[in-house]
Amino acid sequence: MADDLVVTRSWAVPAAELAERFSRSSGPGGQGVNTADSRVELSFDVARAASVPEHLRPRLLDRLAGRLVDGVLTVAASEHRTQLANRRAARERLAQLLREAAAPPPAARRPTRPTRGSKERRLSAKKRRGDTKRGRQGRYD
Repeated sequence: MADDLVVTRSWAVPAAELAERFSRSSGPGGQGVNTADSRVELSFDVARAASVPEHLRPRLLDRLAGRLVDGVLTVAASEHRTQLANRRAARERLAQLLREAAAPPPAARRPTRPTRGSKERRLSAKKRRGDTKRGRQGRYD
């Protein structure tokens, strides 16, 4: 797993900037669950990494602010029985988080006005509903 983490077509995180930590998983594993260090914590220093493009850094820091601890983004994976599978899962999860945070903001919504037809349909529906309710009153004149 010493290869680079590809985030987008133009951005890849070098393996040297990723830090992995292993610990005992609480998930599946049978008898080996208490002996194998299959849980993986993958950390990436978003604030100080040289691989982060400078135009993306403020956007990443802003969008990931709730997940960062001193500028470091950490992802844990323990859903698989083997360390290798958990390493793959953690790398994919980290890449997906970075991809979503680096995405450009959506285009601003241009406000529009309701069309004449939609206004007429709305008013005629209100009129029908009022007539229905008026018919239920049961007044005798």
